[in-house]
Amino acid sequence: INSFKFPQKKMPGLTIGDTIPDLQVDTTQGKIKLHQFCSDTWTILFSHPGDFTPVCTTELGKIAQYASEFNKRKVLLLGLSCDDLESHKEWIKDIEAHTPGAKVNYPIISDPKREIIKQLNMVDPDEKDSKGNLPSRALHIVGPDKKIKLSFMYPSSTGRNVDEVLRVVDSLQKASKFKIATPANWKVGDPVVISPDVTNEQAKDMFPQGFETADLPSKKEYLRFTNV
Repeated sequence: INSFKFPQKKMPGLTIGDTIPDLQVDTTQGKIKLHQFCSDTWTILFSHPGDFTPVCTTELGKIAQYASEFNKRKVLLLGLSCDDLESHKEWIKDIEAHTPGAKVNYPIISDPKREIIKQLNMVDPDEKDSKGNLPSRALHIVGPDKKIKLSFMYPSSTGRNVDEVLRVVDSLQKASKFKIATPANWKVGDPVVISPDVTNEQAKDMFPQGFETADLPSKKEYLRFTNV
């Protein structure tokens, strides 16, 4: 019998449901410990392939432009790039000049040895320079319990949509308060769906404002809409 072995794949690193490691890191605003920084609030931790690069410059400016929206939601921002702190500080001048009115008031981690990106699962396996692998265009949304609630991973060629980041923060925060989920293309103000593990009797108590059940061919009453 011919035996065939499938190639072994590496287990994924830090991902949804994992607690972020309590690393001490150097940032543009001094040394911080991640658990202390993220304590009891929501945090967006996002990495970039490098300083003085085009897509990253537009992204950091756009995130800075949206800072007041994140502040309303009590969300902290924490960037990361593999260059040193002096490079970060000079780069910030370009970021703010390109996005007038935007101030980079959030800290940016320095990771010149590229050790932090490995521990935070922010390595791009395809992007390398003479020093090794570069950071991916990764973004983790960390909950008040210091666990990752959502992750985005983009190639270096594709910039992130900050409106989408804000939308998923709204979804995650709403789902943390109610037994609901948000349907496709949901945005603030749209109806949400009631979690399937909530019975109709329970739903009447949980959602006194009422709910509507979709009339489906299966006649199964699992698609229930409400507003919260």
